[in-house]
Amino acid sequence: MKSRIEKTFKVNLVIESESGNVEIVLTPDQPDVSIIFTVANIVKAIGRGFSPDRAMLLGNEDFDLSIIDLEEHVGPSRSSQDRVKGRIIGKEGKSRALIEELTETQMSVYGSTVALIGNVESLPAATEAVMMLIRGKFHKTVYNYLFAYRRQLKKDRGEIWYDQPPPESERKD
Repeated sequence: MKSRIEKTFKVNLVIESESGNVEIVLTPDQPDVSIIFTVANIVKAIGRGFSPDRAMLLGNEDFDLSIIDLEEHVGPSRSSQDRVKGRIIGKEGKSRALIEELTETQMSVYGSTVALIGNVESLPAATEAVMMLIRGKFHKTVYNYLFAYRRQLKKDRGEIWYDQPPPESERKD
């Protein structure tokens, strides 16, 4: 993975094996300094439990990474964090799958964090859904929020039409 990142983004990664620190060094072939932030996000995503392939989505400028630290919201108690992680994942992964599907994001629940990768349009909705679960909202409330978000997204994209009657040729009077 290290060589793949270095080749794709024309950087050198210096990994300190004892501490796990990663230094990103631009090569002479890479004039764009902002690539450091992209590579840093990819490295963070891998460190937060994403597969390298999913983390590489962050190479697209329309995608971003959101990391929620559960310790900040429920405290250092392991049992509290486990309870909240269970709510986020849901029975048989239902909540996690629904959040990912309806917001077109990827989620990793790892350690004391929840990380999300998604396009900049959908990431705030996915983050809000996770935060609603952390704050103790009912799953049904969160699902209703997600379904409303998805309906609006489809409407904005022109995938569904609510306010117009069907054309004359399609009416079944």
